[in-house]
Amino acid sequence: MAEEPCQCSDCQRFYKQHDRLIREFPTFKQQQELNWASIQSFRTLSTKVIDELQRELSERESNKDISLEEKHISAKEITEALDELESVNAYLFSIEALMERIFDTKISSNIELKFKEIANELAPDPLNMDRLILNRLFHQTPDSTDKKNIN
Repeated sequence: MAEEPCQCSDCQRFYKQHDRLIREFPTFKQQQELNWASIQSFRTLSTKVIDELQRELSERESNKDISLEEKHISAKEITEALDELESVNAYLFSIEALMERIFDTKISSNIELKFKEIANELAPDPLNMDRLILNRLFHQTPDSTDKKNIN
C-alpha cells in the first residue's frame, strides 16, 4: 500500500512548487538549464552576502566605538553565519561540478517528447477544466474522506 504524502503546509508548498517546475520546464534540456541557473543564482547570492558580512565585520573591528544600537547583527552571529555560508558555497560548488557532467548528456527530440508526456502525467495542470470538474465532483461525494469540503 502506498504511503500518503505529507499534508503539512511546508510539504504542500513543496509539492505545488515541484509540480509547477515540472509543468513549466517539461523537457530534459529545460530541467538542465533550470537547475544550472538555480545553483548559479544561489551561489551568487550567497557570495554577495558573505562579502557584505565580511565587510561589516571588518568595519566593526576597525571602528570599535560603534554603539550597540547600531549593531543589528552581533559579531558572533556574523562569524557563525560566515562559517555556515562558506560551507554552503563549497557544497554548491560541488553540485556545480556534478551538474557539468549532466550538461554533457544529450538526448534526441523523441526522448524530449517522452519527457513532456511524462511531465503531463506527473504534474497535470491544476487549472485544466477536466481536472477542476473532477476535483469538484470528488469534494461533493458524501463518502469522501475530506468531508470538510462538501458544498
